[in-house]
Amino acid sequence: MAPEPFQYAVIRVVPRVEREEFLNVGVILFCRTMSFLRARVALDPRRLELLSPGVDAGELAAHLDARVRTAAGDSDAGPIAQMPQSERFHWLVAPSSTVIQTSSVHSGLCDDPGVTLDRLFGVLVTTSQGPRTLD
Repeated sequence: MAPEPFQYAVIRVVPRVEREEFLNVGVILFCRTMSFLRARVALDPRRLELLSPGVDAGELAAHLDARVRTAAGDSDAGPIAQMPQSERFHWLVAPSSTVIQTSSVHSGLCDDPGVTLDRLFGVLVTTSQGPRTLD
């Protein structure tokens, strides 16, 4: 089986947009040829508090969870979650100036998009302190 192309973006929390400081909190991965779109997130409240004291970690966690459910196409995640995978991916990675942002979209080749998502998540998000996983 030949490797298939995929695209991904890193999900970031930017508590004070004007400072442009951020925490990597998740990854969204889309592999069209394997009909795969999934997001994985984890928010470390301690790191968030160090970056921006007083930010409501619970509220951010709820918004991050909504992105995971939108990527998965959950029926209760709203109208965007009902769009085709490619449209959901492009909506999820669209540039924004809000507290939750994504990196530029990157691409690669993979044999198993689930394994690739886990690997990217481990490299780009997970810390030695072990953040609380929301998925």
